Amino acid sequence: MNFLTDRIKSLPISATLAMAAKARQLKQEGKDIISLSLGEPDFNTPEYIKEAAIKAIQENYNSYTSVNGYLELREAVCLKFKRDNKLEYTPNQVVVSTGAKQSIANVAQVLLNPGDEVLLPAPYWVSYSAIATLCEAKFVEIPSTIKTNFKITPEQLENAITPKTKMIFFNSPNNPSGSIYTETEYRALAKVLEKHPNIFILSDEIYEHINYGVKHFSFARIPSMYDRTITVNGVAKAFAMTGWRIGYIGAPKWIAKACNKMQGQITSGANCIAQRATITALTEPVSNIHYMVKEFRNRRDMMIKLLKEINGFEVNIPKGAFYVFPDISSYFGKTIKGHQINNASDFSMLLLEEANVATVTGDAFGAPTCIRISYAASEENLREAVKRIKAVLS
Repeated sequence: MNFLTDRIKSLPISATLAMAAKARQLKQEGKDIISLSLGEPDFNTPEYIKEAAIKAIQENYNSYTSVNGYLELREAVCLKFKRDNKLEYTPNQVVVSTGAKQSIANVAQVLLNPGDEVLLPAPYWVSYSAIATLCEAKFVEIPSTIKTNFKITPEQLENAITPKTKMIFFNSPNNPSGSIYTETEYRALAKVLEKHPNIFILSDEIYEHINYGVKHFSFARIPSMYDRTITVNGVAKAFAMTGWRIGYIGAPKWIAKACNKMQGQITSGANCIAQRATITALTEPVSNIHYMVKEFRNRRDMMIKLLKEINGFEVNIPKGAFYVFPDISSYFGKTIKGHQINNASDFSMLLLEEANVATVTGDAFGAPTCIRISYAASEENLREAVKRIKAVLS
């Protein structure tokens, strides 16, 4: 143990992956666990995308690709950015990586020096803080609550900025809250950032297509922000391609070039077959995946209704992604089935051990009064999970 680096010893284990592993272990022990912990669509990858992958195998795509991805894929990414986001990027501004997580890590590694500060509007995805820590940067949480639909204000942003602030991570639609920043809200935040020209913006838009009536707006569309924003996206969530591991960025050329250099020493190019399939995913009409979004919306509506029936659950209406993020702080200080509930982690563990339902503590997302429940599961499992939770808490 003493031979391990301080870097790895200071790194937390991903809370979402840890809970998923715990749920898998209990399942192997014979427990009937319903896992609502992972952000993974329960749909199969659409047939037309699978066919593109099979065709690529048959056409002998089996060699290393250029580090930043096939030119045809980077061109497809540029077309997607123009079509869906009204953003103009050229192929040399795009880097394709092994999932959006690597895209984010690349950007952090090339922009953050030890001691730099990264602003994280909370709640935020669990890996943002760990990625900042790996760069020996300091992450600074900007808190929000269910009362503000988990969104920060321009005043909060202004107050959080210091001379050491180097980056801010935005994520809309948001994991874990499902909240979406509107164009008006983003423009108000950009007004603050205009006064601080040395701060870079990472805009994680992986859930872009999974939204329920709020038009998606890309931060880089704000003219004053374009040269300072790195837009991150991928195919995992909207196209049910989590295991295919393809993410990408659109960025200023000098940042893309640096990410290409970084990736060249770590993984090189992403999987060649997955890249060929992604060309098809991005160039076919977005309407092809609307059946999944429609189903997620139905599940969201059902989950909101069911969770509101549980005393002590405070629930808002998420506008995107596939999570609900209830505030469960009314249970703090209570003892339930022999479990002392002091925080969200205790509450999450209670649900796992007594209701056999896996969720994720809000502590991991910078929101210690909440838990994340993924509704990327069958309606039958969702109904049964809530029934079990109700039974334990009654």
